Amino acid sequence: MSTCDLATSIRNSITDRFCSVVPDPTPQWFAAYMIPRHEKHVAELLTERGIETFVPLYRTSRQWKKSCPVVLELPLFPTYVFVRIGSRLRGAVLGLPGVISIVGSSKEPWPLPDVEIEALRRGIQTRKVEPHPYLKVGEKVRIKAGIMAGVEGILVRKKNEFRVVLSLDAIMQSVAVEVDADDLEPAATPAESHAEAM
Repeated sequence: MSTCDLATSIRNSITDRFCSVVPDPTPQWFAAYMIPRHEKHVAELLTERGIETFVPLYRTSRQWKKSCPVVLELPLFPTYVFVRIGSRLRGAVLGLPGVISIVGSSKEPWPLPDVEIEALRRGIQTRKVEPHPYLKVGEKVRIKAGIMAGVEGILVRKKNEFRVVLSLDAIMQSVAVEVDADDLEPAATPAESHAEAM
């Protein structure tokens, strides 16, 4: 065993013992940024350590020269794994091979709203989720029916289908979810929301 492997083993052992004794307060979702194509491996390592993770996957068909088409499950957000941790477990996540950082400023990581992670989970269940270019501006809509009711995003059209683009601003990534036009309504602008609250 190399010195580096021994140090990593000792650090993980200490982290595991410490974490099992003292519960980590107020866990929140964060985006861990990593080396490309390490998402599934890092998620496995995190799960082994009892850390809640979420790696949204989508199915796509690929065909290489002189071969049959292959259906692959790829990460919706390449180089990102979502982790639900408290402040004490940040070091355990950052110590894993392949993890570069937790998304945030130089002072602190940026938590992701639970509602965004839950919307992603529900979207994945429909199997009609795919990556989409990140959008910041456009017509905002709200899904008013179905398992994603209440989720807001930007309306786009692909051929004859409507899709709602959900954006995770913290990591500047978006996904498109297929929806029926009948299940959509305009989202209230901040001014309209303020007027309704008064």
